[in-house]
Amino acid sequence: MIEILLTNSPLDTSRCIGFVSNDASGGIDLFIGTVRNATKGKPVLRLEFEAYEPMAIAEMQKIAQQAIERFSVQKIALHHRTGILQIGDAAVVIAVSAPHRAAAFDACRYCIDTLKETVPIWKKEIFEDGEVWVAAHP
Repeated sequence: MIEILLTNSPLDTSRCIGFVSNDASGGIDLFIGTVRNATKGKPVLRLEFEAYEPMAIAEMQKIAQQAIERFSVQKIALHHRTGILQIGDAAVVIAVSAPHRAAAFDACRYCIDTLKETVPIWKKEIFEDGEVWVAAHP
């Protein structure tokens, strides 16, 4: 029902879709969060993600379970990458399957919004003239 992954390896979107796919699903919603090339108009060279792994995995599991119960979805894959990421790399992939599209959309949005608020994963933005840690919970 739930697949959680926290890894420093590149994320596999096809794996997420394959995990949530099933004959009872009328819809699959997929969110891919990628590294963009600028923040507030300032060029970004790369990002670095760090996590408190045991707590991050437990919290990701909790979020996915809450989404299943709250939105009556069937399966959720919630994957996040750590380490050094280049522009265009996927930092997070969330796939949700449900009998109807509205539930899949709602659960996917809930997962990414809650992840950004509660999961202990920290992001450092690297610029040409320095770097800055971005608040884990904006």
